[in-house]
Amino acid sequence: MTEPSSHLRTTADAYDAMATRYAELARDALAPLPLDRAVIAAFAELARAGGAGPVAELGCGPGQVTAHLRDLGLDAFGVDLSPAMIDIARESYPDLRFEVGSMDSLDSLGVADGKLSGIVSWYSVIHIPPQDLPPCFAEFGRVLAPGGHLLLAFFESEDGPVTAFDHKVTTAYRWPIGDLAGLAEDAGFTEVGRMLREPLDGERYRRGHLIMRKNEMRSRNSTLA
Repeated sequence: MTEPSSHLRTTADAYDAMATRYAELARDALAPLPLDRAVIAAFAELARAGGAGPVAELGCGPGQVTAHLRDLGLDAFGVDLSPAMIDIARESYPDLRFEVGSMDSLDSLGVADGKLSGIVSWYSVIHIPPQDLPPCFAEFGRVLAPGGHLLLAFFESEDGPVTAFDHKVTTAYRWPIGDLAGLAEDAGFTEVGRMLREPLDGERYRRGHLIMRKNEMRSRNSTLA
């Protein structure tokens, strides 16, 4: 089994190696994707309604989605494993905060328990081996405030099971949407909604999107109205 530190290093090195080219391709990637933008807009509305805390994009790459979240009225910042990607993001969006870090250890960046009102993982959990994903979801739950929202974008495996594939940067995994939702539910999240989009010209796989909400703590003495 691949050790977590090994796959993180492999992913960071792979994105470092093609950061400039990737940033060029990603710069206007949302422009022709109205359904994807609609999911992000729905997440942003939920995050704004849920609290005043910041929103983190984890696996932000060159920062275009973080900037889009800012344009939707969120206090957004980005985190990525790749120093080269973070350098590009900082140069492209100097008014935003970007940090080198890992989504499974946000304490190293000083992100305290319950600090965030939202988390976006836009095609970043795809590179995490399935056995290493539960600790990431646990970390998402730690840093999100009760009732905070999580947006996941990923490549869907229509017939299951979880399937590795030859992503253009480094190994990635396709997930059945129900399995990924179930894994998040095991970590204390409730599904708010999902969207599946058929592949466009030049895309190989169907795209999955999940909006999850962190469960709120209830008093033992509370009762249903």
